[in-house]
Amino acid sequence: MGGQFLLRIEDTDKARSTDEHTRVILDGLSWLGLDWDEEPVFQGARLARHQELADRLLAEGKAYMEEGAIRFRLPPGEIAWDDAVHGRISFQGEDIKDFVILRSDRTPIYNFAVVVDDIDMRITHVLRGDDHISNTPKQIALYRALGAALPVFGHVPMINGPDGKKLSKRHGATAVGDYQHMGILPAAMRNFLALLGWSPGGDREIMTQDEMIQLFSFDGIQQKSAIFDMTKLEWMNGQYLSATSAEDLYPLVAPQLERLGVNGNRDAVLKAIVAVKTRSRTTIDVARQVAVRLDAKFVQLDDKAKQAIANDPAGYKASLEASLAALAATEWTASALEQRLRALAEERGVTAGKVFQPIRIALTGGTVSEPVNELLYVVGKEGALKRLEQATTALR
Repeated sequence: MGGQFLLRIEDTDKARSTDEHTRVILDGLSWLGLDWDEEPVFQGARLARHQELADRLLAEGKAYMEEGAIRFRLPPGEIAWDDAVHGRISFQGEDIKDFVILRSDRTPIYNFAVVVDDIDMRITHVLRGDDHISNTPKQIALYRALGAALPVFGHVPMINGPDGKKLSKRHGATAVGDYQHMGILPAAMRNFLALLGWSPGGDREIMTQDEMIQLFSFDGIQQKSAIFDMTKLEWMNGQYLSATSAEDLYPLVAPQLERLGVNGNRDAVLKAIVAVKTRSRTTIDVARQVAVRLDAKFVQLDDKAKQAIANDPAGYKASLEASLAALAATEWTASALEQRLRALAEERGVTAGKVFQPIRIALTGGTVSEPVNELLYVVGKEGALKRLEQATTALR
């Protein structure tokens, strides 16, 4: 659609609009990679302009004084617009009470301030939550009273939690920036948010920002409420992690490794990131899995691993002992390790999985990982053999 992206901080409610709240907004947009085209406009700094136009409406008889406040005189008749999402919406002026536009302390209310600011900023499209539909006839009446052309109004569906109720703090993180600290990539978050209430058509879900811009149309906006599904967000984030290079992930993972107390060198960390990123949902997952591969102290048997050992402890131990002996003299490359382990399975008359899984459990504490030959390579010969030996000793 082209155009410009302008940012306005609506800070007329001084009790709620602190510098900290403003910083959360600016940091969140910056993290998402949504860059505004001009300097942000602070609504509170435009008080004189709001007062000027309220006084003009008063002088023209379109508003009146009541208990020190200026109240807008809402004209009778139909107030209608063609909503970009819902189609034609109509109200009757007689059903809407006259409303205050300037309080007795000479500060504007929301419905008046946004109209004045939108006119002065030459806003052409007002897209917002459909909980604002009831505000729109009041604002349209103000546009008309001020002699200004109407923008295109479009009311998008609300975002609900998994329980179908309006998204709130009880559903978890609600500020965009919170998800940065949960290990979500900004590109994944952008993609996920764009699909809340909008679809490009078909089953397409993973899109770059440029692709979303090209594909966007009002026709794709849905009218029903969208559901914020954290599981879906983590799945999408996993897709982006898989497609992101280890080099690009390193700056995000390294600080988390430092907090965990892992002191792996850059090359070792990069090698581990490559191995685990396709099975991770967040950068926190990546860091945890990297930590397991670089430092044995992070190996903790999960319930499935414990059950696998309990099903056949003697077989588990015997397999590890055989693998330990076979691997000691094996060249430490992924291909050579795979060949040796498959040969070992043939020698023992068992499937390759019977050899691979005990090694996986001993090295990671879990039953799911990258291919075992790659896992061994990432952990390194000295570390891997030591873990295998410790695992066999633990069963004695």
